[in-house]
Order: sequence, then C-alpha cells, then structure tokens
Amino acid sequence: MAKTNNLPEDVSAAETLLASGDYVAGRDLATVVFLALRMGRPLLLEGEAGVGKTEIAKVLAATLGRSLIRLQCFEGLDLASAAYEWNYPRQMVAIRLAEAEGSTANVSDSLYTSEYLIERPLLKALQPHDGGPPVLLIDEIDRADEPFEAFLLELLSDFQLTVPEFGTLKAAQPPIVVITSNRTREVHDALRRRCLYHWVDFPTLEAESRILSVKAPQLGKDLRDKLVAFIHKLRDEDLFKRPGVAESIDWAHALTQLDVVTLTPDIINDTLGSLLKYQDDIARVQGSEAARLLAEIQAAA
Repeated sequence: MAKTNNLPEDVSAAETLLASGDYVAGRDLATVVFLALRMGRPLLLEGEAGVGKTEIAKVLAATLGRSLIRLQCFEGLDLASAAYEWNYPRQMVAIRLAEAEGSTANVSDSLYTSEYLIERPLLKALQPHDGGPPVLLIDEIDRADEPFEAFLLELLSDFQLTVPEFGTLKAAQPPIVVITSNRTREVHDALRRRCLYHWVDFPTLEAESRILSVKAPQLGKDLRDKLVAFIHKLRDEDLFKRPGVAESIDWAHALTQLDVVTLTPDIINDTLGSLLKYQDDIARVQGSEAARLLAEIQAAA
C-alpha cells in the first residue's frame, strides 16, 4: 500500500486515498473526509455498529503514513486513562531521596515536570510524531460519561490540553481526529458543533458487493451476490442486532474456509453464528425463515 504524507487535494483524491486502503467509500463520505482533512476539523462518524466507522481512521493512518492513536471509550473513563496522570511512585522516590539528602526545600517545584508526566492517548496525540501529526481515534464516544465530553471541548477547539500543575500543552500541528459513535446515547451539541458530521449507513447492495470483492476476493461472484442479498433481507427483519459490514466480511470468510460454492438453507443454519451475534436472532432466522429468505432471493435472480 502506497503511503504519503500529502493530504488529498480534492474529493476524487480522497476517494482514491480511501480506496488505496481497501475502503469502499461513496462520494458523500469521501467529501466529508476531504473537508475534515483540509479544514483541520474533527470528524464525527455515527452509525450502527459494524458499518465501518473505526476502519476509516485506520485506513487514513495507513494511507497517509501517520501513527494511529486510539482511545477506546467506556463508562467511567477519566483523565488518568484518557489524557495524562502523574507518576506518583517516581515522585515519592524523588521525595524520599530529597529527604535523605536533606534538600527538601525546592523538591516540590521539581515534582511536576515532564519527567514525571505519563502521557495517555489524548496527550500523546498533541506531541510531534515522525511522518506528521497522528490520527487520533476517539472510539465509541457514546460509551463514555457526558462529563468526559466537556473535557474534550478544549482539545477539539484549540488542540490543546491544560494540566493544572504543569501548564497548557498545545499541538504544533493538530492531529487528524476521528470520533465514532454507535448512538447508544446522544452526543452533546457542544461537541457536535466542533466537528464535521457524517452518518455511516449500511451500504447498498452494489456497494456491499464491491466491499466483499475487495475484502474476500476468493468468493465467487454468484455466491457473493446471494450472500449480500441474504444479508440485506436480514436487515429488513425485526432483529435485536442487524448484521453490519464487519459481519458480512466474517461470513464471507467463513464460507470460503468451508469451500462453499452455493448458498443453501443448511449452510446458512450452520454458519449463522458468523453473521448474527445474539441467540434470539439466530433462533428467529434459523430453519424455515432462512429457507424462505433464500427462496425469495433465488426467485428474484
């Protein structure tokens, strides 16, 4: 894969850049990626799990030759995990040494220096990196608590982070910021205003077929077409978790490993665990429902 530190100069170049990383993107997605890169704005991607939001950040890092710094959000995420913390054990050692040497007068001034500052993902993203500013992926922001969003505002507005004991650290060159959300809760308006926004939807039949031709090229065209058609039928069903593109790719690889040539009800029943991740969904589809959906696909072919 060719790597370059140059940002795309137009939307077509952004589309080509993503394609060079095996990411099949529509013109609308390529446009917002281009604008985010050229304007230096964070990119907020929302959509259901498994539609390829996180992959965009990975592809940008790979194709631009940048470091990828990932912050995986979770409930209870705090500054110590996300931004920075002080190396308290080392500070205590420094205090004990100063006491032993009888030179404790100015020891407090030396405790809060870069020597004792532990960088977490957000602070690391503000530092210079070989090859240019990194790609900072803030993944699944909707899983973090709302107060954490407020902390991000300074970072997203000015690409700086204030450490009370140390001072304000500002990026010489802003990182490329990609924020993803599965929309399990609404992200606050203040954070949205600082970002360019795109909803990453399930792909069309044609687009998903192109994705699988790239990600699972060993799959025959006839089987690929039926696989994609079956998945699109499933997405119209009343399921707890509709299969995303990630599951489509997993299923394609599973069928390839089994040397499947054509899709049958038995094959579907045996491999549904690659496609559906909840037992209630599997029980709903397995058996007669899978056979019905497949029969509809074959009748329409």
